[in-house]
Amino acid sequence: MVLSVLIITAFLPKQPRFRYEFEKGEIWKNKDLISPFNFAILKTNPQVDTDKKDALNNVLPIYTINKYLINDVEEAYLNEFDVKWRSNALPENDKEQYKQASFKLLKSIYEKGIIAINAKHQKGSKNYDLSLLDNNISKAISSQDVYTVQSALDYFRDKFQSVNLKEKEMVVNLVEDHLQPNIIFNEKLTAIVQDNAINSLSTTRGMVQKGELIIAKNNVIDDEIYQKLQSFKEIYEAQSKTIGDSSLVYFGQILLVGFNVCLLMVFLHLFRKDIFADNRQLSLILLVTTSMLLALSWAIKLNLPSLYYIPFCIVPIIIRILFDTRLALYLHLLVILIAGFFVPNSFEFVFYQTTAGMVAIYSIRNLVKREQLLLSALFILSAYFISFVGIALLREGAIGQIEWINFVPFIVSVLLSLLAYPLIYAFERVFGITSDVALIELTNTNNKLLRELAFKAPGTFQHSLQVANLAEAAIFKIGGNSLLVRAGALYHDIGKIENPQYFIENQNTGVSPHDKLPYEQSAQIIIKHVHKGIEITRRHQLPESVIDFIRTHHGNTRVDYFYQSFLKNSPEKFVDENIFRYPGPIPFSKETGVLMLADSVEAASRSLKNPDAQSINDLVERIIDYKLEQNQLDNCDITLKDLETIKLIFKTMLMSIYHVRIDYQQTL
Repeated sequence: MVLSVLIITAFLPKQPRFRYEFEKGEIWKNKDLISPFNFAILKTNPQVDTDKKDALNNVLPIYTINKYLINDVEEAYLNEFDVKWRSNALPENDKEQYKQASFKLLKSIYEKGIIAINAKHQKGSKNYDLSLLDNNISKAISSQDVYTVQSALDYFRDKFQSVNLKEKEMVVNLVEDHLQPNIIFNEKLTAIVQDNAINSLSTTRGMVQKGELIIAKNNVIDDEIYQKLQSFKEIYEAQSKTIGDSSLVYFGQILLVGFNVCLLMVFLHLFRKDIFADNRQLSLILLVTTSMLLALSWAIKLNLPSLYYIPFCIVPIIIRILFDTRLALYLHLLVILIAGFFVPNSFEFVFYQTTAGMVAIYSIRNLVKREQLLLSALFILSAYFISFVGIALLREGAIGQIEWINFVPFIVSVLLSLLAYPLIYAFERVFGITSDVALIELTNTNNKLLRELAFKAPGTFQHSLQVANLAEAAIFKIGGNSLLVRAGALYHDIGKIENPQYFIENQNTGVSPHDKLPYEQSAQIIIKHVHKGIEITRRHQLPESVIDFIRTHHGNTRVDYFYQSFLKNSPEKFVDENIFRYPGPIPFSKETGVLMLADSVEAASRSLKNPDAQSINDLVERIIDYKLEQNQLDNCDITLKDLETIKLIFKTMLMSIYHVRIDYQQTL
């Protein structure tokens, strides 16, 4: 307990909490709130986003001009001109004139500049403004003030004069090959300027002075006041990290968490003494609680956009499947109440998680099918959805104002809650606890051990099936764990696979191996099936809760057939009654008690030669009364009313098995 409390509190936030809870559109029920210090009013996220967008729109894309590109173009152009015009019949003077005139025009184009148009800067129009950087001097121009490659070529074709069109086309084609942009977009420099523009933005708008009224009692929290309160809360919590005494905060956390854990221990001591006395089960409960609150601390530290991503419903699911409904609900409330101190809008948080946790518990009240796991997730999601819509309508008053994107964390949380089921398997193995899921697997008749029983001792297997049906029907009616009873019934005689022929239900001839043995030895062989059953099931790692049925299904009764036979045939000999008595213990729960009765009744019913309503009625009454006389049910919490119910169920089912017409007047 102490370790759990210390671990939980060690990782929780240590600054004092803002004392007020508020929501937009609600009435301020607290006293008048006066500002104790000066603080700036923070802009809302949409306002900040709008300012960023405007700032980015005001930053012109930066282009740089390469004035030296013409030098590289000059050499290449003039050399290529000489090569291509070498075979031309024009006089050398005319060739030189063409060359100089065309290059002069090309140079003037480069001096004005050729831009590489960037489509993302056009924004729907052909031309756009830009900032041209020349010798570290920036000037704003339009893209239409300079050439593109195409407009430069068109300009050259229009201005270059030649009498011979063929010769003019030769020059134009040559110029086209040497046109390339010398005004290039500088993405890196533009990004730096944009970052500077965004970083220079103010995140506040206006000030609240010390002593100024923030909101008066019974006023409505509108958008403006809400932003003031939100700003006040953030500044208060930021300052409290340095103003508040963290050691006192830690002490307060220890008091609260320790008090809640102590309440849990008191609850277990009063209502679940079996768990309170079992350190393994107690450790599991504290581990689940601690892990969930550590997950909350981790989420707060990482500043997750929403704490509803955390699957709090894992706690009630795990505890419900491993223990019971009442403990699951209690522990879930404990975790949520502690978490409520450290989350924003704590009442809203507690409402969401409490209702969802209750639905999670109700949806897996009896886990007998795998599909219930998915149905449970669907029910939890539905609970979140109803709460989400209800709270949104209460707050906004209009369906159109609901921000559906805020429901996404709940969907993620429900999906993560499915992790509870592999965790349950791990907890079962580590802490030795048996869940309903494990019992379902054990009651599958294709289980290796049950298949071996059916093969080696088919009579015992059929007997176990009938006992399981009787016991399950009875415990379901009087209240108890029907899955546990069925599992216990199927394995209660598993020890008979060692020597199946010594048990009458497996003998298919008229000769019994007991005929050649002393009565004491026969009794010990019969009794030994209990010890063998415990040994086999432990070797196969069956849960102790199932092994308890093997230990108790005969209690400490005698093997009366061999005991009475010994007395009858050897009256002169001293008899040690313990040789003929099962080791026990007697049943100690409803489930083990019902199994003992079902086992005895089903076994005795096989000896009926002509089963009818009267013989079955007398048999059930005699067997159960005998168990009471032998004090075999003293440790069971089975009432006399429960016994009458059990008798009626046994009689009805046995009559159905033996196809006996029921005399309803006799059963009333």
